Amino acid sequence: MPEKSNSMRRKFVCFLLLGLAMLRGVTACGAEPRVTIATQQGRTVTFNVEIADSPAKREMGLQYRRDLASDHGMIFLFPDQSEQTFWMKNTPIPLDMIFINRELKIVGIVEEAVPFSLDPRSVGARSQYVLEINGGLAKRNGIRPGDNVSFEGIASRGHD
Repeated sequence: MPEKSNSMRRKFVCFLLLGLAMLRGVTACGAEPRVTIATQQGRTVTFNVEIADSPAKREMGLQYRRDLASDHGMIFLFPDQSEQTFWMKNTPIPLDMIFINRELKIVGIVEEAVPFSLDPRSVGARSQYVLEINGGLAKRNGIRPGDNVSFEGIASRGHD
């Protein structure tokens, strides 16, 4: 009988450890990446974001998307700060492009970028991050150059 009891105890401990490991993985994966903007008027606006941190992901961006929830966006992470230029190729929804420097301050905004346009869009300032959100949301939320930005669940740099 003691042999069977030890075997049951070992199985129970293994099952318990497996359950704890799975729970830890679920909670770690459950944190959706976010970008929060603190406006100069004292308002805080948070977006759940997809991360574009590689050349392939940055090139694809939000192309072919027909809709984007009002509290969602995409954050483009670049390895270094430089003057970033975007276009709207194959992008059927208007977007606001919020350019953010390495100090996490907004340096410029392209508002309501025209869908499918191949015109280069930039703000004439160096940035390391660009947040794309639905067109018109920046103005509606009072987001302006000089506002502070914070990241949650996002590595601070992209890679080449």
